[in-house]
Parts: sequence; structure tokens; C-alpha cells
Amino acid sequence: MNDSSARDKWSGRMAFVMAAAASAVGLGNIWRFPYLAAKYGGGIFLFVYVALAVTIGFTLMTVEIAIGRRTKLSPLDAYKSIAPKWQIIGWLGMAVPALIIAYYSVIGGWIVKFLAFYAKRLFEASPCPVTVAESKALFSDFTGGGSLQPLACSAVFAFCTAVLVLLGVRRGIEKSNKIAMPLLLVLCVAVAAMSLCQPGAAEGLAYYLKPDFSKFSWKTVVWALGQMFFSLSLAMGIMVTYGSYMRKEDSIPKCVFRIEFFDALVAFLAGLMIIPPVFTFLGEEGLKSEGPGLMFISLPGVFGKMTLFGASIGDVAGLLFFALAFFAALTSSVSIMETVVSSLRDRLGLGRTAAGMIVTVYMFITLVPNSLCFANDGVFSCEILPGMRLLDFCDFAANNIFMPLCAFLTCVFAGWCIGPNWIVREIGIREGRFRLARPFAFMVKYAAPAAIALIFTFYILKELKIVEM
Repeated sequence: MNDSSARDKWSGRMAFVMAAAASAVGLGNIWRFPYLAAKYGGGIFLFVYVALAVTIGFTLMTVEIAIGRRTKLSPLDAYKSIAPKWQIIGWLGMAVPALIIAYYSVIGGWIVKFLAFYAKRLFEASPCPVTVAESKALFSDFTGGGSLQPLACSAVFAFCTAVLVLLGVRRGIEKSNKIAMPLLLVLCVAVAAMSLCQPGAAEGLAYYLKPDFSKFSWKTVVWALGQMFFSLSLAMGIMVTYGSYMRKEDSIPKCVFRIEFFDALVAFLAGLMIIPPVFTFLGEEGLKSEGPGLMFISLPGVFGKMTLFGASIGDVAGLLFFALAFFAALTSSVSIMETVVSSLRDRLGLGRTAAGMIVTVYMFITLVPNSLCFANDGVFSCEILPGMRLLDFCDFAANNIFMPLCAFLTCVFAGWCIGPNWIVREIGIREGRFRLARPFAFMVKYAAPAAIALIFTFYILKELKIVEM
């Protein structure tokens, strides 16, 4: 697999940008970004997030893509090929997507359930709008009722992911992104337009966009940093994998800026979709719901109250939103699975089909306990740690432990082991002279590792209940 001629490749620069942007645009943009933006200062959070994305985010993404393109290897072998003593980063880069893939299809299955729920309501022309109480009961019965519905819905989502990965880079991932990304943007705009047409939406829009300096604090910076890593698919091995498929004639900095633009655009539109109507119908307290509470309980209740020209549009808005969430989750899930498949291909010398089938089997096996762990009295319902079911534990381990650790070690590796000039030379193959070489070196050696250490410290202090975040 070291021979680049045998390596899968994107058909062009935009194919790479679309694929990497599709990876970055996921559920973190749809349900996590709006909640954090609303809670930590609105416009201030947006400003801090963008500032961090174009500095620290740009630096880390550039490093990962450059390492992938230079080595033409997946994370598991890329770092080893450069400096064998640092192959631990490759193992961490493999561990993060392997953990995430174990539960991501479960959340995708929840989306499939609500997508089917709204499709059925439209087909039956249900007269009564969905209420918060109804959506809460629906979600609670679905996840905790003890039936096999969560497993079946998760299997549907996992099957879609596996098919696209098994089809390959060009036939599966690239072609699907050419459809999914434009459609995702259209759905974002459509749902945002519906949200902004609601009575009182202007007040919610001001809450989202108007900077409130009184709400700026260290928490704003910490959560914006955490969201940036999660949203841009950093320290997950994905950008190394996708970089390994990148052509030498493509500009790394230009591609990174375009990926960040797409990611920020979808996150911004997600805020327009969610914050104004939730603020209008449920007030500021309603914005404090996070995770499943916001997406599967609060939002359906909000959609149920939405009207346009006097007619209820709740079911249409709900169907479009969960279709949007499905495509966002699917594109991210594909990139996560592709990273694991690529690592197996490089390490074991397997073909795509063989490696893909191994990962597919692993994904289906692990989604069984993860999809059924919220059943009230099921065999998988025990807590791994206090307050953490299996899915919560996998999420915590991947995003709060392994991801920050992998990102920190990547900065140390790039900044102090191989040195920033190694990355600059790879960039220079296309750019000639990298004008941002000096600030890039400062970011990768000092600013980025310090920021990552800050995130990791506060995550641990939060879990130990020493600080309130």
C-alpha cells in the first residue's frame, strides 16, 4: 500500500474538499453547536469559534492532511513510517473512530425512527401537531421500552454506511457526497427559512447573533475549543486517511480553508434553524436542553407549533430537519468507517471488500449492546461508570480522553519531533512558498498544544465535579 499508484484517490480538489467537509459536517453541527452557541454568549461564541477554527483548527487539519498525503498511508501506519517510536499516535487515531463507530449508528438509528415517524404523519395527514410531551414519550418508549426497534433502526443506518464504504472512494464516498452535500445545504436553508418566518423569531435571532459580552468567560473559550475539534473531525484519523487519497497537485491550505468554510456555514445555519424558534416557543430555558433532549424532545415540540400563512407546517419542518440530520450523520459515519477500513487495509494488506466486511461485522456486533443499553431493565442496561451507560461511556472515552490526547501528541510530533518545516515542505510541493510558515510553526509548537491541554484539563475536572461547566 506504500505505492501511491495502488492507493485510492479523489478525482480532484473539489472531490477531496466535499468529502472532507462532509466528514466535518455531522451531528456536532446540527445538535451540539446551536446549544453551545446559545448557552455561551451567542455572537461571542460564534466569534471565538471562528477565530479558533482559522488558527488552531487550520493548523491541526493542515498537519494531518500533510502527513496523510506525504505517507500515502492510514493513521495506523503513517506515523510509524515517519518515526516508529511515535506509532502510538496512529493507534490512538485508530481507537477514536473504532470507538465512535460502535455507537454512532445508534444515534443514526434514532434519526431513522423520527424520520419514519414524520413521514408516516405526512402520509396519514395527522391533524394534531406533535407536542413536547408526545415527542418525549415517543423517544422514551423507543429507547427504554425494551423492544428491538432501536436495534432495527440502527441496523438500517449501519447498512447504509457500510454500502457506501464498500463501494469505494469514487463510486461510494465521492458520488454520495456530490448528492448529499448540496442537498444538505438546501435542507438547511429551507428549515432555517421556516424557522425565521415564525412570529417572534427576530428576538431569537438577536439572541443568537448579537454579542453579549457579559456572557463571555473561560467557559466560552473551552467549549468553543472542544466544539472545534469535534466539528472539524480532528484527532480522529479521518483527515490523515482522506489526505492519503489527495493528489500532490492540490493545495493543502486552500482545501483546508474551504473545508472550514463549509463546516462553519452548516453550523451557522443550524443555529438559525434551531435557536430562533426554540427561543420563541420555549424561551431561554428551552435552549438549555442538550443532546437527545434538544434534538428528539424539544425540537419536535417546537416544530409542532410552527405555522406559515396560518397553516401548520410542523410535520413538513420535522421531516426536512430529520432528513437533514440523516444526511449529516451518514456522511460523518462513512468517513469514520473509512478510517478504520483504510487502517486494516494498510496493516493487513487486505482488499477493500475484505477489510470493509470485517469492519461491518464489528459495527453490527457493537451496535447491539449500544442500541439496547438504554432499555429500562434489559441485559445491557447496567452502568459502566456512575451515570454512564455503554453508549455514554464510549462517547466520553473517544471525545474527552483519546481525542484530546491524540491531538496533543500530534502537535508535539509535528512541532518538536519532525519539526514544522517537514509539513511546510509538503505544502510547498504545490504552493512553492508557504506564506504562513512562521505563524504556522508557532501554532503547532506552542498555541495548539497549550489549547488542547486546557481542554483536556477542564474535561477531567468537569467529570470529577471539581468545576462546573
